[in-house]
Amino acid sequence: MKACSKDFKIDGRLIRIARVDGEKFKFPDDPQAVLNALKKSGPRADLFTFIQRASETSPKYSYPMEWDNLAVLPVSTFEHWWGHQIGFKARNKAKQAGKKGVVLREVPFGEPLVQGICDIYNECPIRQGRRFPHYGMTLERAREYAGTFLDSSVFIGAFFEDRLIGFIKLVIDESRTHAGLMHIVSMVGHRDKAPTNALLAQAVRSCADRAISYLTYSNFAYGKKQTDSLSDFKERNGFQRIDLPRYYIPLTLTGRLTLRFGLHHRLVDHLPGFVGAKLRELRNAWYNRKFRSATELS
Repeated sequence: MKACSKDFKIDGRLIRIARVDGEKFKFPDDPQAVLNALKKSGPRADLFTFIQRASETSPKYSYPMEWDNLAVLPVSTFEHWWGHQIGFKARNKAKQAGKKGVVLREVPFGEPLVQGICDIYNECPIRQGRRFPHYGMTLERAREYAGTFLDSSVFIGAFFEDRLIGFIKLVIDESRTHAGLMHIVSMVGHRDKAPTNALLAQAVRSCADRAISYLTYSNFAYGKKQTDSLSDFKERNGFQRIDLPRYYIPLTLTGRLTLRFGLHHRLVDHLPGFVGAKLRELRNAWYNRKFRSATELS
């Protein structure tokens, strides 16, 4: 659905939660106008949620609020990131890609890119110890999945011998001061060339060239899971945890009851941290027995 010139999506069946489509790199400029529009239009939503920009860490509104977080890299120049923000190991990995023949460049959205993305998604059914949800993606689905926000997106490809082996999609917000990493995926079979590290380095360069001040890489921590290999990867590349206000605004009686009893959170978020860790360990062991274990981050 559309409201206030922005696209919104509504998730859930029993409890329906509305949010800005691409909420970690798209932000409502006038939340009250959005609320008014959501109340008047269908389909029904019980709650509306949104977060503030990475540059706005103090609460601006009086709506019901909880704390959320993002992995944020403040960007000034590429040279500053390379010399002062990135870790030694990540810097060496990014150098390694160039030495092994990986070429980085911004690429237009079109059929060659879509075919390359499809090949990457269909390389391996397991990534990071879990089932990869995009494995088996068709060319049509890849075109649809990667083709969102094209008016504000930048695609960066990692090429080896003229074949796409990894890509990043950056989405820039309306103020052109924030960019979010919407997709970052590389071929597991080329992990020895560290294409993911090289892609991230080029993403920083692309942001610096456009005077974009903040690069975000989704959440730094999820629920009670404070660290994992992905958060370690983010930290080695200079990303910091930034805590930001997340607002939950009831639109219906169901929404008010949901918020009161904490039903807007996933079941796993209510479990003790050690229980969640054990469940992830069992899940990973099961997938590793069924498929060859693969990892691409370093």
